[in-house]
Amino acid sequence: MKGFITISLLVVSNVFMTLAWYGHLKMREFKWFDSLPLVVVIFICNKMV
Repeated sequence: MKGFITISLLVVSNVFMTLAWYGHLKMREFKWFDSLPLVVVIFICNKMV
């Protein structure tokens, strides 16, 4: 059973990382995506105050 859980987690992780990589390449076309990390940090900091 442990082997099945391990393999399942590896498969799920691999699918997620593949989708994240392709999404990263696709989002590079949008200019607003370049400043998204800054917007996220500002949003989180405003929620903490």
